[in-house]
Amino acid sequence: MAKLLVADDERSMRELLELVFKREGHQVTAVSNGREALEAMQKTSFDLLITDVKMPDVGGIELLRSAREQAPEMMVIMMTAFATINSAREAFKLGADDFIQKPFDVDEFKLVVRKALEKLDLRQENALLKRELLKRGNLGDIIGRSPQMQAVYQMVETVAANSSTVLIVGESGTGKELVARAIHSLSPRRDRAFVSVNCGAFTETLLESELFGYVKGAFTGAQSNRKGLFEAAEGGTIFLDEIGEMSLTMQVKLLRVLQERRIRRVGGTEEIAIDTRIVAATHRDLEKMVKAGEFREDLFYRVSVIPLELPPLRDRKADIRDLTQHFLDKFARLTGQAAKLCSEEVLRYLEEYDWPGNVRELENTIERAVALEMSEEIQSQRLPERILRYSPKKANGELYFPDNGVDLEKYLSELEKSYLLEALRRTNGNQTKAATLLHMTVRSLRHCLDKYEIRHLTGQLREVAAQHRG
Repeated sequence: MAKLLVADDERSMRELLELVFKREGHQVTAVSNGREALEAMQKTSFDLLITDVKMPDVGGIELLRSAREQAPEMMVIMMTAFATINSAREAFKLGADDFIQKPFDVDEFKLVVRKALEKLDLRQENALLKRELLKRGNLGDIIGRSPQMQAVYQMVETVAANSSTVLIVGESGTGKELVARAIHSLSPRRDRAFVSVNCGAFTETLLESELFGYVKGAFTGAQSNRKGLFEAAEGGTIFLDEIGEMSLTMQVKLLRVLQERRIRRVGGTEEIAIDTRIVAATHRDLEKMVKAGEFREDLFYRVSVIPLELPPLRDRKADIRDLTQHFLDKFARLTGQAAKLCSEEVLRYLEEYDWPGNVRELENTIERAVALEMSEEIQSQRLPERILRYSPKKANGELYFPDNGVDLEKYLSELEKSYLLEALRRTNGNQTKAATLLHMTVRSLRHCLDKYEIRHLTGQLREVAAQHRG
């Protein structure tokens, strides 16, 4: 049984649909206009909205827009007479799941509703499976069970449900595009395109034509009209990577798109409406760029409606073993070989290294080691010299001191924080047990957790452990 909402200003049509779908076993609420439908949606969650396109007061198109904002998971079927079929097609572009023309065959209408509800069931099942993967610390190629990554997963799941603009910030190699794809895959837009563009890889002129498209004759070589990436991502998501590399002129043009939700092709005069979610990313500090006059303040506030910060790998070293195993398995599949193992010595080197290139650097390191290692187990000599020399202790136990010196205070702070996080991870957030592992009092442990602002992670670890037990 599903909850259906029917909106039509014709009484006979409402009564017919109410009768038909109640006999199908569904719970049906019938209203006479769009305003009543909006009020009903505020009071009750519906699985499917069936609405006429043409209604007084609030019409079907306006109702569709509001429905997508209030209940993005709800299925929507538009009904239309022949005279308004173009409106129905427009509604389909705006996110309607199906439309049917009046007069209709009742059995055909039943089939349309049945397919819509089956699609809804599949979406909900996929969402549940993805939530389970999140709990286990795995979403696609995003790996990590650390408290920092659990916080990222929770944020991804939260922001995916709406269409607000997201700004992902983090150092190079932290997985910003993977997170953008995860947001898209968990969103109501998952069945539409995900389009990625690196803003730093194009000149200003090329970036404009890539994003907005162009008309025939706009410039030398423009021999026909071409859609831009915003149009290619219609109904889906466009990922603007390295938005901090965009010129001030392009920033003005992007700001206009965000404000008006319309684009104009290069050389054209027509305004084209778009329904595309924007997810941006940068490794640069945009706030500092705003103060320096290198990034528009108004655009900054537009793109950072929802900021999402990715932690560097050095701040979540508890994930290194899982990431290493993931990459070992990945390259085994690519080469058709049995997955190799890592010696404990190699894992210690990997956990001690600072990883300025983050997860991307770790992946490249494992790929290199797999290619060079002839035995079943990766040995330390397969690691790059920079990783072997970074360790405070060489293989022979001699203390290694860099020629340019060492920031001892920073190094000791990072080491202390790493041990605190590892102790919490091993004890599932139990502060008493973690203090015992670290040979310190609970009071001293809490003082250290507060010093590094990570005390809140104990609660998250306990929740994760409880979910696994459940």
